[in-house]
Amino acid sequence: MKYVSWNVNGLRACIKKGFLDFFHEIDADAFCLQETKLSEGQLDLAEELSGYHAYWNYAEKKGYSGTAIFTKKEPLSVSYGIGIEEHDREGRVITLEFEDHYLVTCYTPNSQNGLARLDYRMEWEDAFRSYLMELDQKKPLLLCGDLNVAHEEIDIKNAKTNHHNAGFTDEEREKMTQLLENGFTDSFRHFYPDQSDIYSWWSYRFHAREKNTGWRIDYFIVSNRFTKRLKDATIETEIFGSDHCPVTVTFE
Repeated sequence: MKYVSWNVNGLRACIKKGFLDFFHEIDADAFCLQETKLSEGQLDLAEELSGYHAYWNYAEKKGYSGTAIFTKKEPLSVSYGIGIEEHDREGRVITLEFEDHYLVTCYTPNSQNGLARLDYRMEWEDAFRSYLMELDQKKPLLLCGDLNVAHEEIDIKNAKTNHHNAGFTDEEREKMTQLLENGFTDSFRHFYPDQSDIYSWWSYRFHAREKNTGWRIDYFIVSNRFTKRLKDATIETEIFGSDHCPVTVTFE
């Protein structure tokens, strides 16, 4: 089984840059998107998604946020958001339940310039972690998406100069640590604990991708007891079309 996650930074724009070529080529069992920037009815992909069940979560604000999951296997159930109204207005979470696991895709709120939204981000983190822990009590889960944090210094090119910037604050990094300490594993680090200089997001400014001045902020996080089923986790740095690249996990 192969699952893929990609922050497409606007699906309509990404389609113009080859999204569908990659989608069909990788032939994933489930394909998760973040930051679709769509409203309902804006895009009809029924023909292109033949063979997949498609689930969309749209933000109330037009052209903002949004997530989607395309899956070959029909889930037992689907839920949108985390069941808390103040956190469920931006289309950030979709959860699919399968027989032996949950698949959750998430686009974590950005703390923004000047950390204007850091306080809200901290509230979100605690609520979302509680949500995941409740799911994990029922069956193991795979969480994927743009989690908007580079967890350790190895996950970012310029750790010292970015310290205290959104996505690399002590507060955000500690929330990721708390999540992992509550029974979850970063699948990429499970296989490649010491791999440096591999990232999943690069600024469009200053030729950052060309210079590989990036951040690893896109993840597959899995329940600890699911790690025995993992076969590999990859970061598809050669795939363009967004300021993020896709990440994958393969499992039995």
